[in-house]
Amino acid sequence: MEAVVFVFSLLDCCALIFLSVYFIITLSDLECDYINARSCCSKLNKWVIPELIGHTIVTVLMLISLHWFIFLLNLPVATWNIYRGSNRPC
Repeated sequence: MEAVVFVFSLLDCCALIFLSVYFIITLSDLECDYINARSCCSKLNKWVIPELIGHTIVTVLMLISLHWFIFLLNLPVATWNIYRGSNRPC
């Protein structure tokens, strides 16, 4: 069970890093005027909820598997993602 949790966590973290790089590239395109602001927002907003879900799943898995230190490290970021997801305009 423990190995499965850490393998899933590793794959999820890889996906979240890829998503962060995608955000940076898209924002860089916006800065260089390759895309307009509306197009940038539409590209990035559709990935906010999957990012929130991915990070929350890893945090909950660490809580369930009783890895307290890793859970406490992930908790502030998960809390920020939930706050950011719940306060975004519809």
